[in-house]
Amino acid sequence: MSDRSGRMPRGTGKTLGRRLAAALLAVTLPLAVPTAAEATPAPGATIVPVQVTGSPSARFNLVVLGDGYTAAEQPKFLADVEKHVNTLWSLEPFKSYRGYFNVYAVGIASPESGVDCDPDLSSPRRNTPLNMGFWGGCDPNGVQRLLTMDEAAAKRYADLVPGTSTANRQILALGNSSTYGGAGGTYATASGGNALSALISPHEIGHSLGGLDDEYDYLQRGVPGGVYTDGEPRSVHHTVLTEQQMRAQRAKWWRWLGEPSESGGTIGRYEGGLYTQAGVWRPSRHSMMKTLGYAFDQVSRERMTQRISAKVPILSGGTPATAPIGADRVVWVTVTHPGSHPLDVTWTLDGVRLPGRAHALDLRKAGLPDGKHTLTVKVSDPTAFVRDPAIRASAALSATRTWTVDTSLRTPPAGGPEIADATPTEHPVGASDVVYVETGQPTGSVPAVRWTLDGVPVPVEGNDRDFDLGARHLSPGTHTLTATVGSTSRSWTVDAQAPTTTATLSKAALSEATRTGGTAEDPEYVFDGSFTMRLTAADDRAGRLIPEFRVDGDGWHKYYGWPTDPNAPFLFTARGTEIDGLAYGNLGPGGLTVSPFTERKPGYGKHTVEYRATDAAGNVGATGRFTVTLLPPR
Repeated sequence: MSDRSGRMPRGTGKTLGRRLAAALLAVTLPLAVPTAAEATPAPGATIVPVQVTGSPSARFNLVVLGDGYTAAEQPKFLADVEKHVNTLWSLEPFKSYRGYFNVYAVGIASPESGVDCDPDLSSPRRNTPLNMGFWGGCDPNGVQRLLTMDEAAAKRYADLVPGTSTANRQILALGNSSTYGGAGGTYATASGGNALSALISPHEIGHSLGGLDDEYDYLQRGVPGGVYTDGEPRSVHHTVLTEQQMRAQRAKWWRWLGEPSESGGTIGRYEGGLYTQAGVWRPSRHSMMKTLGYAFDQVSRERMTQRISAKVPILSGGTPATAPIGADRVVWVTVTHPGSHPLDVTWTLDGVRLPGRAHALDLRKAGLPDGKHTLTVKVSDPTAFVRDPAIRASAALSATRTWTVDTSLRTPPAGGPEIADATPTEHPVGASDVVYVETGQPTGSVPAVRWTLDGVPVPVEGNDRDFDLGARHLSPGTHTLTATVGSTSRSWTVDAQAPTTTATLSKAALSEATRTGGTAEDPEYVFDGSFTMRLTAADDRAGRLIPEFRVDGDGWHKYYGWPTDPNAPFLFTARGTEIDGLAYGNLGPGGLTVSPFTERKPGYGKHTVEYRATDAAGNVGATGRFTVTLLPPR
C-alpha cells in the first residue's frame, strides 16, 4: 500500500502516481480485557496495559489508539482492542513471538461518535481527537476504504505511554466504525467494528512494520488492474523473474519454491499484484497480503519475523564486556524468549567450542592457564520461519559478545534475586509453549532451576532456563508447571484442553436436511445451488476462540460469519456472492474470496470442508470435516 504522502514504493507501476488504498487482512486469539481498576489515567487519555511482558525498553510496544469512541463507548473500544490484538496472537509469526510484545490501549474520549465520511463523502464530518476519515480523509479523489488520521495527533497520544518511542513501538489506530477499511503507512489504521475488522490489522501492520506490498490485481474494487511495465520490483514478494531465473540467480523466494504454502497451494509464481493483473508475479495464489482470512505465506512470514525480531535485542543483558573480567567467576547472558522455541546459546573459549547451551558459564571450571584469554558467546534464533542466511546472520536473529579474560583479576562477590524474570503467570500457557525463567546472576554460582509438572520433578539438561511443554506431550486437561530457584517458586496453569468446534449447515434442498452418506465423523450432504455453515467453538475455560475452515485442502481461512453480519453464517455458492466489489464464498477455482472481474468457473460437484478452532492459550482443536455435493441448476 502507499505511504502517507501518496508516494508508491519503487516498482509498483508507472501508472499509479496517486495515493493508493491501504487495504486489509488478519486472524484471532487470547487476551483478557483489563478492568477499569487496571487503567492508568493520563492527560487527555486513559492508558490500559493490555499485555506487559517486560520493560518497554526491552520490548516491541504495540500502542492501540481509539478514535471516535465517546466516553460512554470506551468499553466498546476495549472490546475492539481485544478482538484485534487477539487476532495477532493466532497468526504467525505474531503467535510465536508474542512474548516480544507489550500492548497498551490508549482510550481517548471523543466529543462525537464515529469517523469522517463514513461510509460516503456526503456523510457527516465528526469531531474526533485523531480526525480519522474514510476516502483518505474525505478526499474526493481518494479510495473509499482508505481510513486515515492525523498522524501528529496519534504520535502525541502514543507518547503518553511511558517508555515508548517511535523506535520501539508500532501504532495501530482503531476507528469507531462498522465500515470495512484501514491503511498501512508509518502507522496502521483499521475500522474497529466491521465483521472483517479483526482481519484488517495484521495486513496493515504487514505494510507498516513489514514493508510488505499489496498483492491485489486492482486498485478500485471491481476495476481490473492494468499491466505491470516497470523493472524488477523492490518488493520481496513480487517479481518479474521466472522460477528458473529465481533459482539460477538465487533471487527473491527461490528458497521456498515448491513448498506447500501456509496460505494454501504451493509456493510458486502467480500472476498479478501491485494493483496490476499481468506482468508481475507473487508467491502464492492467496495470502495475507491479497485475501482476507488466509495466513502470511512463507515469504511474507520470513520478512515479518525479521522485522519483529529486529525490534527486540536478542542478547539483552548479562555480564558486561566493556572491561576485562577475571577467571574466577561465572559469566552470564540474558536472552529474549520466543514462545515456541528456545534460542541457541553457544560458548567459545580461545576458539574452542564448549559443550552445552546454558545461559551461564563458570570460568572456574575451565582450568585456564595464567594470562589473557578470549571468551565469546553467540545467541541465535533457530526459527524455521527464516531461510535466508543474511537474515539469520543479522542483528535481528543473531548476536555475539566477547570478553577478555585476565587470570590476574579478582572478582568481588555479587548476587541477585533468585527469580529475576519469567513467563507471565496471569493467564494459562498453552500445551506447546516454551516457558522460561531468568535467575539472578551471581558471580560465584549458577543457581539451578528445578521444574515440576503436576508435582513430579522433571529434569532439564543443559539450558534449564527454558521448559518446552510441547516436548512433554501432555494429556488433555489442566496441569501445573512450577519452577523453583532456591526458596522462590513461580507456577503456571497449563491449558492442555483443546477446543471443540461444531459445524451447523443449512437444510439440504433435496429433502429435509438430507444427509446422503458418509460416517458420523465425515458426513456427506447434497445441496441445490448453495448452503450456509455456522461454526461454533467451545472450550473448558474463558477466552477468545477462533474457528477456521478450509475447502478441498486449500489454506486455512478464518471464520468471521458473513462480511455484512458477523452473526450470520458463511454462505457458499458456486461462484460466490458479490459484496462491495469482491465475491465471497466462491466454491469455484481461485479461492473463497475473488475479484468479481476474475473469470470464475462454477464450483458444482463434490467438496470437502474441514474445520477447527484455536483457544486463548494457542491450543488447536481436532479437525472436523464434512463432504458436500453442490448440484447445478436443473
